[in-house]
Amino acid sequence: MKNYYELLGVRQDASAAEIKKAFREKAKRLHPDITGGGSEAEGRMRQLIAAYEVLSSGQRRYEYDRTYTRFAKEGDFDYRAWLRSRQDGESKAKLIFFELLHLEEDEAIAVWLKNGGMDFPMERYLGREDWMDCAFILAEELDRRGDSHNAFLLLAYIMKEERSLPYFRHFTEEIEKFIRELVRLRLRPQVNDETWAKCMETLLTLGFPEKDQRFWMRSLAKVLAANGDSGTAKQINRMASSLGSAGKSVNSKKVKEAVR
Repeated sequence: MKNYYELLGVRQDASAAEIKKAFREKAKRLHPDITGGGSEAEGRMRQLIAAYEVLSSGQRRYEYDRTYTRFAKEGDFDYRAWLRSRQDGESKAKLIFFELLHLEEDEAIAVWLKNGGMDFPMERYLGREDWMDCAFILAEELDRRGDSHNAFLLLAYIMKEERSLPYFRHFTEEIEKFIRELVRLRLRPQVNDETWAKCMETLLTLGFPEKDQRFWMRSLAKVLAANGDSGTAKQINRMASSLGSAGKSVNSKKVKEAVR
């Protein structure tokens, strides 16, 4: 089982330039004109991109090195087989994280779904830093596979925890950017109106900047109006317009009360 460095074929102390060069060379070999395409080639390319995205970011690379060194290296002991043989929640949570760190994303997602998906309390079985790292990587992989709703739910959970006690710190901006991109580009076609409205309500509790909050509120109002609740839609639009005036900020509780 390879880690990100082994996948790119670079040393753990490789420079940013070496990582970029290795990625380009490997990506060329996986081009459809050479491989002929197919799901296997697409899977290898997906792993290559994931490894490059992490190792080309200073903060994400630091988090990966720290986590991999502490969690994934188990010497000659077959840690994966041992985890797979056990049925307790802690072993299943650790198995999900182990598989993600070793680029076995499909297996990790399968274990996560089999154990309840969003209802599986990984935070109960992993340390706070580990479960936040695990949840973020899992969200990335779910989104890549077209499950943007579950990815959104995981990211929202992470952001709530981050707001209460920062862990990712400088990396938080990347998580916020990821959420914005997911919501604006991929989430809407995958969910019905009711689920979309709930997602907008959730976003309003996550402490995003005023510009984002106004966008979420108007998007919520739009779906309410489309479903015949024009009164509530107008109320929320007024709340959105008043953001920033006289020091007003979004009151997610009032928004929820209006929707109810």
